[in-house]
Amino acid sequence: MNPSRQPACVLVVDDDPDARSIIARHVRRAGYKVIAAESGREALQAVAKHRIDLILLDLMMPEMDGFEVCRALKRDPAAADIPIFMITARDDLDARMESMRLGISEYLTKPVTRGLLIDRIRDHLAARAATRATESALERLALGGSAEEER
Repeated sequence: MNPSRQPACVLVVDDDPDARSIIARHVRRAGYKVIAAESGREALQAVAKHRIDLILLDLMMPEMDGFEVCRALKRDPAAADIPIFMITARDDLDARMESMRLGISEYLTKPVTRGLLIDRIRDHLAARAATRATESALERLALGGSAEEER
């Protein structure tokens, strides 16, 4: 993380309070800001209200499961590019394939180790920052190119 910038914000979504607490603690100890949600609906509200950099999403939740949350996020242009990690006790091919179809960034099975979780978060956030920097540089170049062409 860049010390001159605010820490990245990670949304932890799990209906199990113990799992949510453990994952949030791991993420917070790694220096990230954490917002916790206990349901899919709370997760969507948090994404609408806060600048979320990455989402850790449980698959098996009542009312709105992780797949439904992911579909809703991917339909929202403001949230579609947020990396989503599915963290679940479900370890079957069908769930993994559906996650891939939905554009899930990582599929991790519970219990997930702290080291693996933090390494994957760090890698995805670094890649996202690099992509944003590249896009910003390309936009500046395109604007500069337009100004040159007008002269």
